[in-house]
Amino acid sequence: MLQLAPWRVILVLIATITSLIIAAPNVLPENIRQMLPFQRTINLGLDLRGGSHLLLEVDGATLERQRLAQISQAMGQELRRAEPAIRPTGVGVQDGAARLRLTDPAEMSRALRALQNIVEPIGGGFGAGQPNIAFTQGAEGLIEARFTDAGRTQMLRDAVSQSIEVLRQRIDPTGTAEVAITRQGADRIVVQAPGEQDPESLKRRIGQTAAMTFHMVDETVTAEDAELGRIPPTSMLLPGFTPDEPAVVVERQVRLTGDDLQRSRAGFDQNSRPSVDFTMKPRGARIFADITTRNLNKRFAIALDGKVLTAPVIQSPIIGGSGQITGRFTSEEAQELAVLLNAGALPAPLTIEEQRTVGAELGQDAINAGAIAGIAATVMILAFMLLSYGLFGLFACIALVVNFTMIIAGMTLIGATLTLPGIAGIILTIAIAVDANVLIYERMRDEQRMGRGPALAIDAGFGRAMVTIIDANLTTILAAVILFAFGVGPVRGFAWTLTIGTITSVFTAVLVTQILIAWWFRATRPKALPM
Repeated sequence: MLQLAPWRVILVLIATITSLIIAAPNVLPENIRQMLPFQRTINLGLDLRGGSHLLLEVDGATLERQRLAQISQAMGQELRRAEPAIRPTGVGVQDGAARLRLTDPAEMSRALRALQNIVEPIGGGFGAGQPNIAFTQGAEGLIEARFTDAGRTQMLRDAVSQSIEVLRQRIDPTGTAEVAITRQGADRIVVQAPGEQDPESLKRRIGQTAAMTFHMVDETVTAEDAELGRIPPTSMLLPGFTPDEPAVVVERQVRLTGDDLQRSRAGFDQNSRPSVDFTMKPRGARIFADITTRNLNKRFAIALDGKVLTAPVIQSPIIGGSGQITGRFTSEEAQELAVLLNAGALPAPLTIEEQRTVGAELGQDAINAGAIAGIAATVMILAFMLLSYGLFGLFACIALVVNFTMIIAGMTLIGATLTLPGIAGIILTIAIAVDANVLIYERMRDEQRMGRGPALAIDAGFGRAMVTIIDANLTTILAAVILFAFGVGPVRGFAWTLTIGTITSVFTAVLVTQILIAWWFRATRPKALPM
């Protein structure tokens, strides 16, 4: 062990110097930090930095109505596809059920068999294997479909999971922010955005369902007819996106939706006004090309959450599947709209049940308290190691400083969020970081008592204690991985710092102290170990 391979020394030097460079911005003033090639600092969590806290609830009633409307349309389509076709009437939603009526009640049995094609079994968890909807038949060919209890639970669970992913894309599209979005209960979501002191901006990004639809404008309806409500059943009146924009009568038929968009980005039109440029997916591009080819000189409306963003005249076929949304946007609004469209639509509206803005004062108190605790723990550990092992204890203390630097550098580099439990994790890591050194040094003492020389004792200390060190730290890492996988919020912050600290502790305790002891031994050639 005392014959060190050059690569080990080079590895330790590179790791230590790199860690110092990465960790340095966390303690340097802003003016000096700006001159460094690496300027990133540790992300502070909501409990340390302050920010916005929102508790959101999925609107289950609206979600169920929307899904029942989709089921009613699917019921009608499935019956028309039957061989021979079954003709339904009165397709729609009423009294909490998707319903339709058969023109010939004698076809009830065949219709019910055909409708089983739209039933989906519950995938897992509560009610696994049960159908998501159940059909009932009534008088005069009436068929109704309602969600089963298992189906309703599954629908809500899926909606919450989908909403979390959509919110993550809206609030943190680049994946570099430290926003925490977690499920709470069956239908609630907690959003914590450290550093976000403007909850209204956060609510704007969250609050919109962002369901985009494309419709042809119904130009047969005059403005006078629209004011008097004389609108055919195949059309509907949609308001403008802002109060001062006129309402537009559009066809109810949705030609394209936001799901057909591939990418959106903020830009500028030919008049240098802010706009949103979008590109369609292949299927959407084909439909878009067909619509613009067949409807030259007609108006095509683009609506967001039931409000018309723009309704331009189709002047030429658009073959490439790209388009532009213009309106009375500011650059910030165009950027926000592009983020919403890229993230996709929420499956259901979200209502804000609780809103808090957390100041950073408590966070600074927590940081100060954590710093005091960390310093106290470090001083006590240093004193214990120096008193117990003398010079070798000093080597362990140097390794401890390198270890702490590597923890800070690791968290800075991967963008981990430091929370109050994370500080606890660092303090715990510091407290147990010298465990490996204690195992190694005690083994050296045992070997020296048995009459072995210093070189053999040192070699045995590092060699024979390695299995125990790996076993102890591997179980710690496995426990931290489990905490990270199944925990949320603060628990994950603790798991992050514990994992990083355990890995760096093994590295420094084994390699750093080994190199220091090897250099000391070559320089002094002692007759006995100084401990």
